[in-house]
Amino acid sequence: MSTSPVTSALGALPQPGQAPAPASSALGKDAFLKLLTTQLQHQDPLSPMDSQAFVAQLAQFSSVEQLGALGDKLDTLAVAQASSNQLGTAALVGKEVLFRADRVRLEPGAPARFEVTLPADAGEGVAILADASGRVVRTLQLGAHEAGTFQVSWDGRDASGEPLPAGDYLLTVSATRPDGTELDAATSLRGTVTGVTFENQAPELLVGGRHVKLSDVLQLAAPAA
Repeated sequence: MSTSPVTSALGALPQPGQAPAPASSALGKDAFLKLLTTQLQHQDPLSPMDSQAFVAQLAQFSSVEQLGALGDKLDTLAVAQASSNQLGTAALVGKEVLFRADRVRLEPGAPARFEVTLPADAGEGVAILADASGRVVRTLQLGAHEAGTFQVSWDGRDASGEPLPAGDYLLTVSATRPDGTELDAATSLRGTVTGVTFENQAPELLVGGRHVKLSDVLQLAAPAA
């Protein structure tokens, strides 16, 4: 028995348990309707298409169409969510943030300030500042501190008391408990958000001339006293 055009075309649709065919080979809605009309006009009245199989194929086609429509809606929702996130990030402009940082910027004629967070009480600690080449230019004794966050100010001078040029300096902090065991100290900076960039798809804040990832923002901070 010969195979009708619609039956052949519908055979290309995904069967139960099979993955959908690639978009390039999928039967489009317009083509399906055209083939359906042709089949109804030319089917053999002595050997009509099995109605149950035909209805099942129609249901499969409807499911594929619905999945395609759902995919389009999800894409639209994703775009809307991204736009909403961008607008929400832009609202941070003018706010002060506290963010993770492993370097501090020295400005001409002004001290450089940073913050240290300790997970437990420290018997002693030291902050080490190095230039771009890794050469240590200053070591600051931090002394004993309770668990929490405290601010440190650096006058921008080296160990000999000479002023250092403006720029970024690498920052590391080492701290130990009163019993001598090491602590995992974290360093952070405060700054005002002056803008937002979307150059790398994920939004980044512009703070003091540097790019700050949202994942590095610890909190919206009240201005330091």
